[in-house]
Amino acid sequence: MKPDKNNNGNNGGRRNNYMAIISIIVWALILTIFANYVMSSLRNVNSVELKYGQFRQLIKEDKVESVEMASGKYTIHLKEGVTVDLETLGEDLPEEEGEPAASEAPDITDGDTAMVDPAATDAAGAETTNTTDPNEVVEATDSPIEQNPLFLLGSSASLQPDGYGALEVTYYCAPLTDTTLIALLEAHGVTNYGTSYVEPTSPIISFLVNTMLPMVVIIILLVVIFQAVGSRMGGGLGGVGKSNAKVYVEKKTGVTFQDVAGQDEAKESLEEIIDFLHNPQKYTEIGAKLPKGALLVGPPGTGKTLLAKAVAGEANVPFFSISGSDFVEMFVGVGASRVRDLFKEAAKMAPCIIFIDEIDTIGKSRDNRMGGNDEREQTLNQLLAELDGFDPTKGVIVLAATNRPEVLDQALLRPGRFDRRITVDRPNLAGRLKTLQVHTRNIRMTEEVDLNKIALATAGAVGADLANLVNEAALRAVRLGRKAVNQNDLLAAFELVIAGAEKKGSVLSEFEKRLVAYHEVGHAMVAFKQKNTTPVQKITIVPHTQGSLGYTLHLPEEDKNLQTRDELLAEITTYMGGRASEELVLGVQTNGAAQDIQQATNLARNMVALYGMSDKFGMMALASRRNQYLEGGYGLDCAQETAADIDRDVMEIIRAAYDKAVQILKENRADVDKVVAYLLEKETITGAEMMAILEGRDPTKVDNYGASAEELAPKRGAKSAGEPDEAAPAAPPSDPVWERQETGDDEDDET
Repeated sequence: MKPDKNNNGNNGGRRNNYMAIISIIVWALILTIFANYVMSSLRNVNSVELKYGQFRQLIKEDKVESVEMASGKYTIHLKEGVTVDLETLGEDLPEEEGEPAASEAPDITDGDTAMVDPAATDAAGAETTNTTDPNEVVEATDSPIEQNPLFLLGSSASLQPDGYGALEVTYYCAPLTDTTLIALLEAHGVTNYGTSYVEPTSPIISFLVNTMLPMVVIIILLVVIFQAVGSRMGGGLGGVGKSNAKVYVEKKTGVTFQDVAGQDEAKESLEEIIDFLHNPQKYTEIGAKLPKGALLVGPPGTGKTLLAKAVAGEANVPFFSISGSDFVEMFVGVGASRVRDLFKEAAKMAPCIIFIDEIDTIGKSRDNRMGGNDEREQTLNQLLAELDGFDPTKGVIVLAATNRPEVLDQALLRPGRFDRRITVDRPNLAGRLKTLQVHTRNIRMTEEVDLNKIALATAGAVGADLANLVNEAALRAVRLGRKAVNQNDLLAAFELVIAGAEKKGSVLSEFEKRLVAYHEVGHAMVAFKQKNTTPVQKITIVPHTQGSLGYTLHLPEEDKNLQTRDELLAEITTYMGGRASEELVLGVQTNGAAQDIQQATNLARNMVALYGMSDKFGMMALASRRNQYLEGGYGLDCAQETAADIDRDVMEIIRAAYDKAVQILKENRADVDKVVAYLLEKETITGAEMMAILEGRDPTKVDNYGASAEELAPKRGAKSAGEPDEAAPAAPPSDPVWERQETGDDEDDET
């Protein structure tokens, strides 16, 4: 007979609740005892204990006002203005025959009474009469008052002679069997003595009020605190380890494959899973089993989460969505408990889909020499056990997404856990076109809009980039007072993503404008005069918000996935055109070429270390990429001497490219001056206008398709103040194979 796993889970949950309740009761009892102790200490904070003999001497010295006699304690109240020197009180007392000592109780039996001679007592009292000035406070450094830390803390001001709100001090002593005490009190005029009458109460009521009532109050406070903390951690009392996955039932995801474009290969891999959920008997009849899991890998923004929701929407089954970080808590074991609860809830709603986003948070490899994380490892171990344990015929499918598959534990990637690995890569030209069509289906557009041109210009962009581009275009149309989006809005939105918005309040001096113009035209001229380069689409010297004082935009004529060695060298030479033009024409070097130099160096280093394009090293792998999808660079796999040789080889490539750029600009200096003059006048020109100038045609009559009316008209006058630094605009999405590079105050958009 198989054990009932659900009953075991319920019993475990009940045991957890019982343990939580017991722990609260124990803590409440401890806090109640502690509170009673503190209250008792506070009540005695201004009380001083006397010996019985000292008590009798105070009576004889006529310092006692009243005495409260309880069964186990005599509380003595002194007369107003009377002070006591506890150091000398009770010293040099003559032994009174028959009088009990102050420190020990007399041995009294039935019928035997300890008698005290009143005369002797009076004589002793006369000899020890207090001679201290009643208006003077006697300092007693070693008195019981100062030995009591609570008293020192709460009433140290009462010991000061200047009367800072003095605290009344009461004295008490332990009672002894003394039949002469009443006579002694009356002889010295103390008539206010005795025991106060207390209405007798039931011991049960006293226990409930003094013990149980505070305990109940503390239990209520603890329950409220635990529930408040537990609600933030995925459960209330006893529910700290409950899963907080979002559940979308059936079509509530609101996403189908019609909402996903540009990922045809990934959709084909997931269609079989959907068909299994719809028609499981077709597969079970032949003995086939449903894949337990599928791992979606790819760069950020490619639509991995959207694909998972689309699978659930197409299959019409519940969809559990949770992030890997939701399993990680400061308490060890909470993550594992949440994994168990997640799969238990999914089993109740099977068939269903569990989607774990950013699974690398909990799925990192356990082979860590520097030590691991106990909480994360326990969570991973529990996830591995659950993936092995649940029945695949029930229709529970686990989808996970990550952009760091290289850090995942190998036990998680083996068949039987995540059986399929689906790559969700950057879309190609056709995929970008379909993605733009999906994102623009609810956008009102003019008839002139050509999405093919936008798709061609956005090589390397992912779905999230294209969605942002369309939204920016719609916002621009509204901002300019139009009712529909036109082609100019889409192209301007693309440039907004690349370089940011124009700095309308920024001004440049005439020298800086001339310098930026020669810098940009240097890039454009070097690219135009070389083979294997990307055509120039636009040149501008208008400053933008993302740091550029101008940029040169290159757009490809076709979608490309590979680059040859000649194309890479031509791109490096184009990067060098800006600095070469500055030095050749103006004889200066500026920091505007910083990004150009950085991009050219990276590209040359990739040629040597990764692409095997070095004459010296040949096809030798000198480095390895750290991250395939996050573009985290690479690490060198060579000796230090070899690394130094790599640097020298990179320097030779860059120097040769710079010399070539200088040579091109020298040979075409007159054309450079013509284009610069026209650019200074217009501030923004198109590639077609530059070609018309170089071919001797009128640039104002060329087809400026893609240039907005705002760009064709002069937009600003001369500027008087400069901006010293020129930085590169933010990088647009880069193709995974062809790394797009940029320049400092320009933009070589090799898309």
